[in-house]
Amino acid sequence: MYDLMIIGGGPAGLTASVYAARKRLETLLISGDIGGQVNWTLGIENYLGYQFIEAPELIDKFQTQVNQFPIDQKIGYKVSRLEKIKGGFEVISETGEKYQSKTTIIATGKRPRKLNVPGEVELTGRGVTYCAICDGPVFSGQRVAVVGGGNSALEAALDMVKIAEHVDLVSLTSLTGDSILIDKLSGAKNLSTFTEYQTEKIEGKDLVEGMTIKDQKSGESKRLEVTGVFIEIGLAPNSEPVRELIELNKQREVPVSCSCETTMPGLYAAGDVTTVPEKQIIVAAGEGAKAALQAHRYLQRLVEAS
Repeated sequence: MYDLMIIGGGPAGLTASVYAARKRLETLLISGDIGGQVNWTLGIENYLGYQFIEAPELIDKFQTQVNQFPIDQKIGYKVSRLEKIKGGFEVISETGEKYQSKTTIIATGKRPRKLNVPGEVELTGRGVTYCAICDGPVFSGQRVAVVGGGNSALEAALDMVKIAEHVDLVSLTSLTGDSILIDKLSGAKNLSTFTEYQTEKIEGKDLVEGMTIKDQKSGESKRLEVTGVFIEIGLAPNSEPVRELIELNKQREVPVSCSCETTMPGLYAAGDVTTVPEKQIIVAAGEGAKAALQAHRYLQRLVEAS
C-alpha cells in the first residue's frame, strides 16, 4: 500500500508528486498522459519565470523534475473508479489493475464539452476536432469554423486565421472572452463572426463538407461551406472516478476546502477538476503543492494517533 496515490499527470498532479517525494512519501502517479490540458496549448505567456515557453518544453521540464525522485509511475493508465477500503483507497484502472494507498489526490483535470448535434460524433477525427493547436495545421488554406464565444474559442480563431483561408466564428451568445483577444481578432480580414447563432448540424459523408447554423433572432438557417469544425465550448471535469464517493457540485466539479480537502478524510483534489476558480496552469500547480502537503499532514496525524 502506497502512502499516496496521485491520479492525473497535469500541472497539479506533477507538482503534487514533487512535493510528496520531498516529504519522502511512497507515491504512485497514475495518469493517462503527462501534461494533461497543457498538451492542447501551443505557447504559454503567463507562467511565472517564463515570458514565453512552448507547451511541450514546459511539460518536459515538469517531467524531468518529477523523474529526479523515486516515484512509481503508471502512465497510459486510465482510472475507471476509486473506492474506499479499510485503511485507505483502491484505484481500479480501465484494464482492471488495482492499486492501493492510504491517501489519494484527484488531479484529473477536464475534457472538451461536446455540441451534441447530428454529425458531430460521426465526423470526429474527420474534420471535427476539439483542439486547434493539435489539428490546425491540417486545415492550412481551407475554410473552417470555430464554435464558441469564450477564451478557448477566441484563441482557436486567432490560431486559425493565420493558417486557414477563412474562419467562421460561431457563438451561441455574444463573445464572452477577454477583451484583448476580441481586439486581436478585430483586425483579421479572413474572419466572419456569427453571434447568437446555434449550430444545428455538421454535414459530410466521409469528411466534413459543411455545417448548418441558425440565427436565434430570425430563425433563419445558414449553411457554411467548411471542411473543418473546431468545437471550443468549454470543458467538463473528469470527476467520474469519485462520483460514487463524494457529492459533486452542479458542474460535476469536486468541492474542496482552501486546503484541497474533500468531504472524505484522506481524499484530496487539486487543479481544474475542483471548484477552485480560475483554471490556470499556475493555479493548478499551486493547488497540487497544497494537496500533497495536506496529505503528508494527514499521514502524520495517523502515525501520532496509532
